[in-house]
Amino acid sequence: GEISMFYDSMIAKLIVHGKDRNEAIERMRDALNAFVIRGISSNIPFQAALLQHPRFCSGNFNTGFIAEEYPQGFDASMVPHDDPALLAAVATFARKRYIDRAVQIDGQLAGHGRKVATNWVVVMGGKQYPMSIREIEGGLSLTHGDTTYDIVSDWSFGDLLFKGSANGRPICLQIERRGLRYYISHFGLQVEPMVMTVHAAHLLSLMPEKLPPDLSKFLLSPMPGLLREVSVVEGQEVKAGEKLAVIEAMKMENVLKADSDVTVKKIVVAPGASLSVDEVIIEFV
Repeated sequence: GEISMFYDSMIAKLIVHGKDRNEAIERMRDALNAFVIRGISSNIPFQAALLQHPRFCSGNFNTGFIAEEYPQGFDASMVPHDDPALLAAVATFARKRYIDRAVQIDGQLAGHGRKVATNWVVVMGGKQYPMSIREIEGGLSLTHGDTTYDIVSDWSFGDLLFKGSANGRPICLQIERRGLRYYISHFGLQVEPMVMTVHAAHLLSLMPEKLPPDLSKFLLSPMPGLLREVSVVEGQEVKAGEKLAVIEAMKMENVLKADSDVTVKKIVVAPGASLSVDEVIIEFV
């Protein structure tokens, strides 16, 4: 089946109760960590980040909160986290479980069996987190620098929720293997760590950084929707703030404006077209 651009944007509600506001916030944080939605985008990461924000927790917020705190928009990969090394430890836990399974595969050539390393490096958010591991009852003890995480969990391959304890404290986060990376979501932060051998991490540090493509010469659709109007023509010079196009999505019209002075090179999509996220609408000189 297909969920079209005309679907109602509310697909679920989350209601929590507590003896006071602080307890309700704490319970909602935990509930959002365990709230799994796949297939479409949702605002769960933003809600989770909001519940961590000091201004929200103190009650010091108003209708201008989003514009004041997120003037460039919300980026889930930039949400502050109290203990990012814990996420690196969980990623290492998952990697160790996958390696343990690979070691048990039948029919391996004599002398070429896979050995399980005890030292790993997690590459996450532009940083490296060295991890040393050892087995403990029900889980792993993972050490990063001066900090040790004793993680106990019955997590298994394919589980989207990682539930267990870290140093005796309950932990629940979302984890999903995506190729060489592990997608992790916790308290609004979304990261994609890679768990590598020490040698591979060293080689990666020597690789040149691949720069993202320059998208300043394109107007991209920020959401799926119907292109109602293109307000410019090819060759037209447009000033910053002028209207470029109108997209209808979720029963609302969204006006797209120029961020800077530009000249229209090509109208890529005609009015009436159905747009996907990040689809090119207009190309600039």
